[in-house]
Amino acid sequence: MDNEMQTNTPNTTEKEYAKYIKKITPKNNLPLQMAKAFVTGGLICILGQFLLNFATDTLAMDKEGAGSFCSLVLIFISILLTGLNLYPSIVTFGGAGALVPITGFANSVASPAIEYKKEGWVFGVGCKIFTIAGPVILYGIFSSFLLGLAYYVLKTMGMA
Repeated sequence: MDNEMQTNTPNTTEKEYAKYIKKITPKNNLPLQMAKAFVTGGLICILGQFLLNFATDTLAMDKEGAGSFCSLVLIFISILLTGLNLYPSIVTFGGAGALVPITGFANSVASPAIEYKKEGWVFGVGCKIFTIAGPVILYGIFSSFLLGLAYYVLKTMGMA
């Protein structure tokens, strides 16, 4: 009976470790994190809207061309900032506000490519470039296929 009680009660080392973990675990301020994400994502969207307006008004592009121009410039800026090691700081500050837009996706593709370049073009960049973005692409394509199939079935049944 005494042996059972000893195994169920934490010893001093476990208590010290629990205290240590509690001490070093960062405290999260959810409202502040949400505000930072909102501001960061909002600034990215403002830049995107500026690029869209610039393309349609100044460059006289149609809506589709302006959208492509905007996406390409945002991707380029994201990859450039990732290459200069500045985008991780933006992500640290803005969290999901920097990861959710197209710029975050570009960062998730560029980061492994830069990190594994030293291992060579084939086994480094070629193999590791989609380690983060690969599942997103896979599930995006798969869910698009399923939704397209569902739409096709509903359309042939006259329900869509």
